[in-house]
Amino acid sequence: MIRAMNVVLTAVEARVLGALIEKDITTPDYYPLSLNALINACNQKSNRDPVMNLDEDVVRDALRGLEDNDLASAASGSDSRVTKYEHHLQESFNFNRLETAVLCELLLRGLQTPGELRSRAERMHRFDDLSEVQSTLQRLIQREPPVVKLLPRQPGAKEPRYCHLLSGDVEPQPHLRLPAERTASVDLVDAERTTHLEKEMADLRTELEDLKRQFADFQKQFQ
Repeated sequence: MIRAMNVVLTAVEARVLGALIEKDITTPDYYPLSLNALINACNQKSNRDPVMNLDEDVVRDALRGLEDNDLASAASGSDSRVTKYEHHLQESFNFNRLETAVLCELLLRGLQTPGELRSRAERMHRFDDLSEVQSTLQRLIQREPPVVKLLPRQPGAKEPRYCHLLSGDVEPQPHLRLPAERTASVDLVDAERTTHLEKEMADLRTELEDLKRQFADFQKQFQ
């Protein structure tokens, strides 16, 4: 049943929910997820910030918390001998595909700019342009209660960042102001862009390895 919700998820519950949503969209053939596959998804080194190292007990605990909020449960009607888990985001919030992709990325990687969200959410939905991301964020902000918040622009930053509110309100963090000559330095900006691109490439390579490992785990269930 669709309803307005005031939930406050822990960081682990947010990671588990984000992982379930992501795998539902990106690897539907292997969804719902077994507990082992869900743990691997939560602990991925790619597309995760921060990287976590969750064990079985912690993930089970998070699943119980999500179930109390009607956001996840053991999958019903599964003919597998292994218990599998699914999320109930659509039933609780009635998000469209764009909103789901944006919220999922915020759950998995924390504060992000519209540009970062557009490139990172492409695995789940290809946004036509940046304005489509921004209009999606506005719809999430205008919900009652809101599920996304716009944070003040950081000194020297070109784009503001957004956060999800499913773990409660987020206060802006203070940042040290750089000297004026460094803030205006083109060389510094270029270096940051290069570092960002290199990190994105490394994340993609790591994600491919994670997918290979998950596929191998899936095959073992039938051996």
